[in-house]
This record gives sequence, C-alpha cells and structure tokens, in this order.
Amino acid sequence: MPAASSPAEVPPTSVPPVPVTPSAARPDRRRLGGVATMVGSGLSNQTGAAIGSLAFPVLGPAGVVAVRQYVAAFVLLAVARPRPLSFTRRQWGPVLLLALVFGTMNLSLYTAIDRIGLGLAVTLEFLGPLALALASARRRVDACCAVIAAAGAVTLMRPRPSTDHLGLGLGLLAAVCWASYILLNRTVGRRVPGAQGAAAAAAVSALVFLPVGVVLALHRPPTAAALGYAVVAGVLSSAVPYLADLFTLRHVPPAAFGLFMSVNPVLAALVGWVGLGQGLGPVDWAAVTAVVLANALSILAPRRA
Repeated sequence: MPAASSPAEVPPTSVPPVPVTPSAARPDRRRLGGVATMVGSGLSNQTGAAIGSLAFPVLGPAGVVAVRQYVAAFVLLAVARPRPLSFTRRQWGPVLLLALVFGTMNLSLYTAIDRIGLGLAVTLEFLGPLALALASARRRVDACCAVIAAAGAVTLMRPRPSTDHLGLGLGLLAAVCWASYILLNRTVGRRVPGAQGAAAAAAVSALVFLPVGVVLALHRPPTAAALGYAVVAGVLSSAVPYLADLFTLRHVPPAAFGLFMSVNPVLAALVGWVGLGQGLGPVDWAAVTAVVLANALSILAPRRA
C-alpha cells in the first residue's frame, strides 16, 4: 500500500477531503456500541451461569434451570407478545420441539457445570454450533478447523483419575441440543412471524418445568439467597443476552458476531476461575483455545465467490 501523501504533496487542484459529519460517524459509533454490547452480553451470560451455580446446593441444577425458564418466558412473552391460539398445527410442531430442546439444553448444561465446572461445560457445549458450521462448509480450511476442534475436544475428555464421564456426556448433550436449537429456530422463524415462536417455546418450556419448581418448593423450600441467585441467573443468562443480541445483530456483521461468540468458552473459563475458583490446567487451557481458534479460523478465512 503506498504511503499517504503529506499536505505539501497534494496538488492545488485536488478535491479537499470531505469532513466527517456526525451523521457519517454514526455508523462507526453504532458498530462500537454493538461490539460493547457483545462483550457485555457474553460476560452477562457466563456471570449469570456462575451466580446460578451458587444456588446448586439448595435448589440443584434442575431448580436453577426451572427459575431460569420462568424468567426467559416472562421476558420473551413481554417482548414478542405471541398469539398461540392463531398457530396452526404446522407451526406448533417445531415450536414444541424447540421448547423440548430449550429445556434439555439448559438442564444438561447446568448439570454439567455442577459436575465439571463452568469453563469445560461451556466449551463442550460450544462444539454443537461449531460442528454445525463446519459440517455445512466445503473448504479445506474448514476441514483443518474441524481437526483442531476435535483435537481440543479429545484433550478435554482425556481419561484422568478424576474424570467425571457423566459430566462430560452432559456437556456433549448440551452441544447436540444447541445445534438442534439453532436448526429449530430457523424453522420456527420461517413459519412463525417475528419472535412469537421463540416466546411460545419459552412459555411451553416454563410450563414443563413448573412441576419441578413446585416439587422443590414443597420438599426443599428455597432460601431467599438461593432464589435470588437463580433469578439473577435467569436475568443475566436469558433476558440480557436476548435483548443484547437484538441490538447487536442490527449493527454488527454476522461474521463479527459469530467470531465473538467463539470467545464465550474463554469468558466462561475466566469467570469460573475468578468467580468460582475453578482453575484449569495448562493442557485444558490449550484445549479451550484450540476450540476457539478453530471457530475463529473458519470465520476469518476468505470465502471464494
């Protein structure tokens, strides 16, 4: 790239540079705002999961997930205001499947967090959307990314004396659910206008978890602190990310959004380390980095027309 001309080198007949007006600078400000929102959304999501884990001794993962589902349903119903009575059978099918996957994904993830820690659980869950993205790609670089991600996953699941195989399995179940959640969301988005389908699915999932909340309240009454932790987890991990993503996707390119999403395992590991004292060893950090790097390379690599 040639060096920029100094003011003395500009010919007198040259058109002077157009000054940057507030309206011209507005897109840059919006993009910066979108990036800041992504950072806040990621930290909110992982911090919410960490705070929710503080309620595990009293409510258990199922109780925390139940409260999170209630909060998610309340927020989505308030934002989308669905009209379920107008849904057809063709629309209700994927909505009900989405509700099932939504609940199973959160329950398996939170149970995995309880058993293997926040960083490892979120990294394993992230393999779901990563595998989905790589499976639809046809480039050599994507094949290399798949190998890198697989190596990271195998490293995380390597046999050790303290290995919790059930926790690892639940993390992989959360990955399958997240990939299914993405596919079902696309179908629901095509068949149901706006966010009505997602809101209806969240409401159905909350109804499914309602008996769980009732049983826990009767047999193991929650303390105010535990209930507060669960509510905060629902707000930080459901309400804030959802509303933040609505803003972010309007001002940030999809590639940049996907690239930042890949940093969530690192954020989860950092939040687990700082907030919960769940430190990772050097090998585990390398494995988490490999999974994040695989996604970053897949997004940043140039695509042929």
